Order: sequence, then structure tokens, then C-alpha cells
Amino acid sequence: MRFAFKTSPQSTTWDDMLAVWKAADDIDVFESGWTFDHFEPIFSDRSGPCLEGWLTLTALAQATSRLRVGVLVTGVPYRHPAVLANMAATLDHISHGRLELGLGAGWNTDEADAYGIDLLGIKDRMDRFDEACDVIVSLLTQDRTTFQGEHYELDQAYCEPKPIQTPHPPICIGGSGEKRTLRTVARVAQHWNYVGGPVEEYVRLKGVIAEHCASFDRDPGEIMTSAHLHLDRNDPGLLTGQAEAFAAAGLDLGIVYLPPPHSPADLETIAEAVAGI
Repeated sequence: MRFAFKTSPQSTTWDDMLAVWKAADDIDVFESGWTFDHFEPIFSDRSGPCLEGWLTLTALAQATSRLRVGVLVTGVPYRHPAVLANMAATLDHISHGRLELGLGAGWNTDEADAYGIDLLGIKDRMDRFDEACDVIVSLLTQDRTTFQGEHYELDQAYCEPKPIQTPHPPICIGGSGEKRTLRTVARVAQHWNYVGGPVEEYVRLKGVIAEHCASFDRDPGEIMTSAHLHLDRNDPGLLTGQAEAFAAAGLDLGIVYLPPPHSPADLETIAEAVAGI
């Protein structure tokens, strides 16, 4: 199993995040680094500081040279997919082909309501998500895109330059919805992120993806899997146990969520905790 880290840009400072990413770029244990896509802190004081995910990721890509970079995951209701496709193509160039394109249907009603963003009901939200994925893939791979959907319309639209990675940066979809989200994973994604929870549920949902893949005549082995792991600074051995259990279940990438305040010292702790896994 390989490893990555995630620094959610909430309850932190730019300088602290930057220090972690610069240090991680020199530690081979970590293959990628991730931020999130929210405009206010989640699961904590909503009035606290929260840096915008894509802008911080772009700056972090410039500050590093080896790490693959991604937003885990981008809420498609927050940006028109044509805008997001152009952002992704641009960042793939800025990072010299290191972008992982994280996408999700959106879930944070408090944030959406505060900003006047309509998440829609679950069916319409997932319909919109499927359309957004199709728009993004088309813009990143086709000379021009014309699209007629219920939620998006494009007429001979360009996205130039195309990304460095071909046919496009790997698409990572996060979520566990069995009927819609995992079906979209099977249809368009190269990477599925299991948000976290029991290993047994990861195994079961991986089986659901395989069933969806059969309907698209696709090999589920083409889809990389990842899950969030958590660092307890008081007991790093807990991380070792999590990593060993997921490795035994066939997880490809363990993404360790770093708690604030962000510190480069955590990286060596993680490296020691997962050594030999």
C-alpha cells in the first residue's frame, strides 16, 4: 500500500500548510498531497479560518516538484464544469502533469445555504454530477464540446491548452452512494476514495463498484482505491493498525488526514508508523 497526506485548509495558516508540503516533497513515503473544497470549516467552528482549496493547491504545486496534488474532492455545484475543466487543465500545466482531479456531487447544506448555492435534491444533484463529469471529460479530451443536458449546455466550447496528462488527469470520485456515486465511479473514474469507516464496508463497497463495472464492460482493477486514515499524535500506533488492516484488504492508497495545527513533525511520525506496510 502507498501513502499520501491531506491538509484541509481550515483552522490553519498558509505558512503552516506550506511548511508541511515542502517537507513532504522530500519524503518518499508520500506520493501525493491533498486539500479539500469548502469555504468554511467543517465539523468545527464555522466562523474559523478556511483557505480556498484550489487556489492553495495551485500555490502548493508551485512550491513542490515531486508530489502529485489534488483536491479531495471538488464540489461540482460550486463551479460550472466548464470553468472547472479549464482550472484543471491549467493546474496540470503548472504542476507539470501532477494533478489528480477530485470530483464530488456536494453535500454541505450549511455552506451551500449560506452562499446561496442550490445543492438540489439527491436525484437531481446526482444527475447534475453525471452531466458535469461528462462535460469535464469532453472539454479535456475533445477539440470542441457541444453538450445539451438538463443542467448544462455548451456550444462548440474550447478548453485549450489540453492537460499534459492524457487522456486527462486521473479522475478521483469520493463517496459511498451505492446506486449513483459508485456507478459514476465505475463509468468515468480512475480512482475511488472511500471517505473512511470500517474496513469491512470498504470491501463491500468495492464489490459494488465491481458490479457496476460489469455493466460498463470495464475491469474494476483499472480503478485505484484510497481511504482516509487518521493520525492520533498521542498514539501513532493507531495509525499503524488502520494501515495494516486496509493493506490486508487490498487498499491502494492510504491518505493520512493531518490534524491542525499543521506541523512537518507529523510527517516523520507517519513515516515511522507505516514503515514496512
